[in-house]
Amino acid sequence: MNPLLRHLFRSIALTLTLTAAVSIHATDTDPSFVLRATSKNFGNYFPSYLANGYFSTMTSERGTEGNLAYMVAFMDYAKDDIARPAAIPGWSGIDYSTGKSTVGEFWLNRTLLSDKAFGDYHQALNMHDGTLTTSYRYTDDSKKSTRIAITTFVSQADTHIAATRIAITPEFDGTVQLSFPLNIWAPHQPRFPIGKMTGDEMLAAVAANNMSVTEPVNYRTADRAPVWYHGDTHVSNNDGNAKELTLWLDGKAEQGLRMAEAAAIELPKNVQPGDVVVDKSTYQLAINLKIPVQRGQTYTFTKYVAMSRENWGGDALATAKLATAARSTGFDKLLAAHKDAWHELWKSDIVIDGDPNVQQAVHSDLYYLLSNSTTGTAWPMGACALTPNYAGHAFWDSDSWVFPALLLLHPERAKPIVMFRDRTMQPARDRAIQYGAKGTMFPWEADPETGVDHTPHFAYGVFREIHVNADIAIAQWQYYLASGDDAWLKQSGWPVIREIAQFWVSRVTYDKAHDRYEILHVTSPDEAYDDVPNDSFTNAAARKALDIATAAAIKVGERPDPKWADISKKMYVPFDEKAQRHLDFDASVPHDKITWMGSSLAWLMYPNLDLPMTAEIRKNDFAFQLDELKVHGNDPNEMMMVMLATAAAEVGDGKTAGEWMQRNLVGFLKAPYNVRSETAYNNAGYILATSAGFVQSIVYGLTGLRVQDDGLAQTYAPVLPPGWKSLTLKRVHFRGKQYDISIDRDATGKATLSRKAL
Repeated sequence: MNPLLRHLFRSIALTLTLTAAVSIHATDTDPSFVLRATSKNFGNYFPSYLANGYFSTMTSERGTEGNLAYMVAFMDYAKDDIARPAAIPGWSGIDYSTGKSTVGEFWLNRTLLSDKAFGDYHQALNMHDGTLTTSYRYTDDSKKSTRIAITTFVSQADTHIAATRIAITPEFDGTVQLSFPLNIWAPHQPRFPIGKMTGDEMLAAVAANNMSVTEPVNYRTADRAPVWYHGDTHVSNNDGNAKELTLWLDGKAEQGLRMAEAAAIELPKNVQPGDVVVDKSTYQLAINLKIPVQRGQTYTFTKYVAMSRENWGGDALATAKLATAARSTGFDKLLAAHKDAWHELWKSDIVIDGDPNVQQAVHSDLYYLLSNSTTGTAWPMGACALTPNYAGHAFWDSDSWVFPALLLLHPERAKPIVMFRDRTMQPARDRAIQYGAKGTMFPWEADPETGVDHTPHFAYGVFREIHVNADIAIAQWQYYLASGDDAWLKQSGWPVIREIAQFWVSRVTYDKAHDRYEILHVTSPDEAYDDVPNDSFTNAAARKALDIATAAAIKVGERPDPKWADISKKMYVPFDEKAQRHLDFDASVPHDKITWMGSSLAWLMYPNLDLPMTAEIRKNDFAFQLDELKVHGNDPNEMMMVMLATAAAEVGDGKTAGEWMQRNLVGFLKAPYNVRSETAYNNAGYILATSAGFVQSIVYGLTGLRVQDDGLAQTYAPVLPPGWKSLTLKRVHFRGKQYDISIDRDATGKATLSRKAL
């Protein structure tokens, strides 16, 4: 085994033990689709979320808390700040009290988590059904106990609707109270001027936050909280009707769009509540009520919620009608439709025979990708999903990582990503003019609503990773190649591709002495190397974008600019002739920094670029990447780590590919719900690019498949890791047809690939 892998594998036994424990609780659902929490997670619970691409809620231990929630491309634009997701009123909360005593009221959501208070605790994220279920025996300080079960979902069938149901079974006679709130968040304080903050100032803010923490640092003491906090929604027109058991509100993001939210409460049949009131306060709008209960009887309450935002739904009153209509439909029917929608999505799946740990990881990665994607829209996916991390901005992650992962399995969910770039060309044109370039210059961090550049000041400048402009063109062309949609190409894809090519023509420099084109003053994907000449990934991606422009022009009947082919032919990609490998960038720049990638050569082998090279050079590049990760790597970024399985597969090494897949189960997957973090040791979580990268290492890595002009081509020989019996990509979509694509072993143990038309 590679020494680096041996060093990184030290903690893998723990992960495999925890993963294997899941099967103990197997239900009628395939256990690879179910992730579970127990009371042992009370101290290290990394929240997940429920989402349908349009809105979300974070998860929490009790299952009843009023958690932070977000809506697609719903952004706050505070002065001197970057655009950031405005937290919408928390909708998932339901609170419960067993009554009063001499010391006050005992409310469920205020009770400290402990085995004593929350006995028989169990929570499950069922990714096949898209539900979160929580159950426990709640015992308050007065020794009264209640069996509680909660189910929550955000509908995949009706994207404006969500619901949460609580069933209580008291072990006493008496009167209990329930509260059904919409939580209105206070503005986050302090707010930092990220729009003009330097890197040193940002690091000082992070350090100050960590120094203020008096308890041991864990997942809840977020080291990036001073930077990636949520934006604000200002609530107005909030009211309710106690008789109708409804709540509604209008809101507006800080200097942003309008939104609306409503809830309708359903009570148990044959229960007459007492003291039903609408509680309006600064930070809460709630229906509060009391009911008499009898020992051993179960009482079920349901909270139906509806969401809208400007350009997606109506105002509070219109949204309230959606909530009451959902109540009329009923929880069971809504849940059944929601499950059916998820089950339809899972007909396109990745099925592994021989490695339950990787199988469960890829299911969780697909779950997060599907939970954050939309259909029929032009919204991208934020780098960290429907959370405030990385301010919800659209990076190249959207085009080069998430898009290819969805393209073959769920092309209708990949399409909005390329449509976003078409929709936001004008801000990209304006930015090109700002920097003295032509065509479109898409930003490193784009506001997902407007497409305007909102890169933080500390990461801003002409030297940022301009390869994003090539990544976007490559994604546009891949969508065309996979869909075969000529009308789409002419109307939407071609304009984006053409103007990106114009950008590169204006951005390259001609070196007359060497008769070659160069790209100077860029940031390498290995970001510690800023303002370097001739970054290999950037130059290679720009060359591919120019070739794509020539091909696209011919397809739509336009005349390609002859400069595109000339620049492509003479584009300089740094290479070490003696070592027979690529360089990260120009040889004039020392490659000697400790970074979180070690090297960026693995990027050259990633499927969306797949730089042509000989087998010998590919092996040399891969070997250099591994050595540099060991020598110059520090807390590696998983965006690079997930690529190594793909690189190993390209050189025909199934054993090493499997080892890197196992390595990507360790540290990066946060308990209990496999939330991927940017590195194994930091808590910048919800990184969709790394989930997508893991999926790509299977869809393109192990299969050797590539989306090319001549079809879904078998570019590399398929491989299987040792111990794997087979791999199947179920219901792959390509040019209007559907396939099951499988890798099996022949009589000699060699991996072979087959396609079955559906």
